[in-house]
Amino acid sequence: MSQAATPPIAPMALTLDVAGGRLSPEGPTLTRRMSDLEGLFEDAGAWRAARDAGDPVVYEVTSSPVPEVPRELPQSVTTIRPGACGGEFYMTKGHQHPDPQGEIYLGLAGSGGLLMFDGERTEWLDMAPGTVGYIPPGWAHRSVNTGDEPYRFLAVYPGSAGHDYGWVLEHGMGRRVRRAAQGGVSLAPFHR
Repeated sequence: MSQAATPPIAPMALTLDVAGGRLSPEGPTLTRRMSDLEGLFEDAGAWRAARDAGDPVVYEVTSSPVPEVPRELPQSVTTIRPGACGGEFYMTKGHQHPDPQGEIYLGLAGSGGLLMFDGERTEWLDMAPGTVGYIPPGWAHRSVNTGDEPYRFLAVYPGSAGHDYGWVLEHGMGRRVRRAAQGGVSLAPFHR
């Protein structure tokens, strides 16, 4: 095998702990608190109040040891806690891939959704255990917990894709995800 074709890691088997939201062997874990989500919720006052009243954990991402390098397919498990801030459901920061690549999400537990925005169009996919959401190249995406229990999903993406969180802060996601008056989900127009 040529050096260019030699993978940077050896083949491996991963174990997925759906209930615990972990991959084994485990790579890095990222914890996002309310303070990490500045500028994402429409109601800045509600965001400040939540941050100042204990700065709750909104979500955690546990990665496998597969590196984010070209030709690899890293995996991660994200768990978004239930809750809302100013009427908007708890969500991930959202990002776009600087190297436009597709990505898949597999719902593992709870209920949530996948909000996608290409700069003009907004798409929403309901996610539940067993649902596979496909994110085409060029679409910014954010996951949202729309239920009353933790929402958990597995992500698999090309290692060279990268994560541009600033794009979402600059352009938004086209819609805001709120609890509807009768329960369920309401996609409200995006206002800064």
